[in-house]
Amino acid sequence: MNKVPRWRIAAAIAILASLAFFAAMFAPIYFHNLELQNFVSDLASRPDTPTKSDDLLRTWVLDKAHGLDLPVRADNVRIARSREGMRIEVRYFVRVNLPVYTVDLHFYPGAGSH
Repeated sequence: MNKVPRWRIAAAIAILASLAFFAAMFAPIYFHNLELQNFVSDLASRPDTPTKSDDLLRTWVLDKAHGLDLPVRADNVRIARSREGMRIEVRYFVRVNLPVYTVDLHFYPGAGSH
């Protein structure tokens, strides 16, 4: 029976630890974005949404985003109205500072018709 070299075991542990670290850093951000996307989709599909003002809709989206600790500003929320319906779009990014690298994750949740 062959014995596995210790360096291979150490390398496997290091790789698994790295994967766990990255998952812990990125997963909450992606899940919060998914929650914001679901909120925007639900908001856009409500029958009474077209009767609400852009400012009110923007405030609702901002409140939800801030509740999820997402860095969304008022100018990141766009509301477009047309004869076919309306569309709510949110464009923002989250900066993640890793030990040796900084990455910007860009998100574009949106819903509605056009």
